[in-house]
Amino acid sequence: MQPVIPALALMLFAGSALAAPKPCEELKEEIEVKIQANNVASYTLEIVPNDEVEDQSMVVGSCDGGSKKIIYQRND
Repeated sequence: MQPVIPALALMLFAGSALAAPKPCEELKEEIEVKIQANNVASYTLEIVPNDEVEDQSMVVGSCDGGSKKIIYQRND
């Protein structure tokens, strides 16, 4: 029975590590890789505080524990 307890503890620790808040710059870089993989030539990504978000449809990520958003705009 004892091996089950450490295994359970490891699973709980791994789950909480996955849910950890992501820094904005790290998330922005990950999003940029995905956008570039879709061959989007001209776009902007901007990190803004939640209270400065004017159009929710432009939000592509939330970071810094949910205190900021990453805004995407395609420049045609």
